[in-house]
Amino acid sequence: MTESTWNGFRRIDFLFEGREAILVFPKEENKRPYWLFKTEYFSAFQDMEAKMVGEGWHLAFIQNKTRWCLDEDLDLKKRFADYLAKEYGLYEKCVPVGMSCGGLIGTKFAAKYPEKVSCLYLDAPVLNLLSIPAGLGVGEGNLFEEFHTATGMTMSELICYREHPIDKLSILTDNHIPVILVYGEADTLVPYVENGAILEKHYKENRGILQVISKPGCGHHPHGLEHPEPVMAFIEEHKE
Repeated sequence: MTESTWNGFRRIDFLFEGREAILVFPKEENKRPYWLFKTEYFSAFQDMEAKMVGEGWHLAFIQNKTRWCLDEDLDLKKRFADYLAKEYGLYEKCVPVGMSCGGLIGTKFAAKYPEKVSCLYLDAPVLNLLSIPAGLGVGEGNLFEEFHTATGMTMSELICYREHPIDKLSILTDNHIPVILVYGEADTLVPYVENGAILEKHYKENRGILQVISKPGCGHHPHGLEHPEPVMAFIEEHKE
């Protein structure tokens, strides 16, 4: 285990079941058991996370085998969440922070282990693998070679696949998992119409708790909001 600072807060790096893991602690004077679970790209777009740690939250991360969401990575995350609750007294439920492929991971984690998730923050999330990585829709991205290498899945198998995040949405609404969804209206890598819009439609039709924030003129990057207070307020409201 090594100790360092992250945005002025105590950070520890350690191995959990052979994977690199990170836990950031708030200051003792306002420490609470709630925690954000960054599902991928730990070092990217951290403004909201830093502000939440400043409000007494913890921030955790564990390395994925691949960003394309293997079941073994989801199962590892569940064991990691259990470990953090037992070892550090963190709350039994987390708030996954899923940006891009992290949204793929966060959504499928919530669907597989809904008892471990209080709410979801999704930002330009990959929810439809035929859109991205396959590139079969309106988007400009095609990352299928990387996806195939990571998962072993062929295009024919992906076309017949029924385990996309968009296939799991009923689990989220059945378990009353609130979602805050942020996206760029000019995103051509992960087109909203093929990804986030499907979640939005499902949640509205099934009376799920959902807040959607669009960013006019914004592409896939940057993730997050210049002023993240709406995301922070949503998370605080639905932290349990």
